[in-house]
Amino acid sequence: MSFTHLDAAGRAHMVDVTAKQPTIRTATARGFVRCSADVIAALRDGTVPKGDVLAVARIAGIQAAKSTASLLPLAHVIGVHRASVELEIVDDGVRVEATVGTADRTGVEMEALTAVSVTALAIVDMIKGVDRAVVIEDVRIVAKSGGRSGDWVRPGEDAPFIGSGDSR
Repeated sequence: MSFTHLDAAGRAHMVDVTAKQPTIRTATARGFVRCSADVIAALRDGTVPKGDVLAVARIAGIQAAKSTASLLPLAHVIGVHRASVELEIVDDGVRVEATVGTADRTGVEMEALTAVSVTALAIVDMIKGVDRAVVIEDVRIVAKSGGRSGDWVRPGEDAPFIGSGDSR
């Protein structure tokens, strides 16, 4: 097995994508922030002491998608042309879903994962004073489209909407 991010001498390097043609690509990731019933009640009532948790988290996730290349040393700098973060409060936590799109030479899976991760971290930051036991769980890619490998949806997942940019 060969590793694309290692050169012939085994040193890390950035994969050369200059010869690839730009194509439309999307990726969707999901994660979950498990928190206490007190936090769920405060989120639903809008009484979290630090303010509007979901608004802050959504913006943090979108910004994170655009900042991925500065966080991951071998990620390519690409044009993020679409980034959306959806949040759903459920009885045991907050579901997070991020979809990122581009028309570029490489995919946006890392951007979607980064968006979900930072969204979850922002939620933790906003609620940690109320629930010190909060946990981030199950961050994963659930779907991707475009590029050489084509479309893929994780088995067992509800397919996200990764089409024209309309939201669900």
